[in-house]
Amino acid sequence: MQILYAILIGALFGGGMYMLLRRSLLKIIIGLLLLGHAANLLIFTAGGLTRAASPLIGPDGTELTGIYADPLPQALILTAIVIGFGVIAFALVLVHRVFTDLETDDTDDLKMTDT
Repeated sequence: MQILYAILIGALFGGGMYMLLRRSLLKIIIGLLLLGHAANLLIFTAGGLTRAASPLIGPDGTELTGIYADPLPQALILTAIVIGFGVIAFALVLVHRVFTDLETDDTDDLKMTDT
């Protein structure tokens, strides 16, 4: 299963980098989305793929014993999803503003507005 996740993560990173190198601003945002998903899957896979018990200590115990799920990657992924959503929403607002003002989303045409 980890081999499948490794191939998927590589494909997402490759597709994200390809989309980041495109000229359209919307394709750049899609590339950011793909990179964010790839990073989340990488953290998820690095945390270990186990079907284990939840990481809760019972009222009679003082420490975790046996195989349990690691909650840290799950918390990191949840935080990354929220931050990624904010960044993508901000980028979409910026692209919308650029498109309404300049009527183009081509990055080569945006270079002409520097002077």
